[in-house]
Amino acid sequence: MSGHSKWSTIKRKKGKEDEKRGRIFTRLIKEISLAARMGGGDPEHNPRLRSAMEAAKSANMPKDNIERAIKKGTGELPGVHYEESVYEGYGPGGVALYIEVLTDNKNRTVSEIRHILSKNGGSMGETGCVSWMFSQKGQIFVDAKAYDEETVFLEASDLGAEDVVTEEGLYVITTATEDSAAIREGLQKKGIQSKDSELVMLPSTTIKLDEKDAVRVLKLMELIEEHEDVQRVSSNFDIDEEVMRKFES
Repeated sequence: MSGHSKWSTIKRKKGKEDEKRGRIFTRLIKEISLAARMGGGDPEHNPRLRSAMEAAKSANMPKDNIERAIKKGTGELPGVHYEESVYEGYGPGGVALYIEVLTDNKNRTVSEIRHILSKNGGSMGETGCVSWMFSQKGQIFVDAKAYDEETVFLEASDLGAEDVVTEEGLYVITTATEDSAAIREGLQKKGIQSKDSELVMLPSTTIKLDEKDAVRVLKLMELIEEHEDVQRVSSNFDIDEEVMRKFES
């Protein structure tokens, strides 16, 4: 495992989503509102909104919260105007960092992200310095204990999935961004329920880190994700399973 895929696994095992449910709701509400503002409030004709709504449902967000976020995005209710930004940089060991944010104040956010990086062995880079290393994909997570591996692989492949791997008790199904929602729905029709899904930035190349740099990178990524404006942080690190287990404990 490497990069964002490994980071997703670590977060799930450490239970960060449960510990910081309020922050996750805030992040999802921002994404739903922006998606509705950019592509309209009908999820059937707005893949980004449909994906955000599915993520919100997976996080057990109340239906009323989702509907209010959509109406704020479409202008039916007053709301804060959020803008998307991407910050690129480097962490300990020279790993690439691709940081996606939604903010109502770009100057404040970039200053705070730069401060986090500089205080924790990282640095801000110029636009485009690492983005070429990443490509956006969809990932669907299925409980490996609940379904046969061959069945999930065959059904996902028939629906157009690009890859299926087993990681830490989960089948991780990678898809083209635009196909993620349709494949998840197709699996459900086949009786395969997913635990979660998300859009990710997957690296084309990885850097193997020693234990010291691995721990520093993982702690830095935690600090970045704790920032209220950060939607997602991706990296291209690769670490040994033993190091990951130490960090999780």
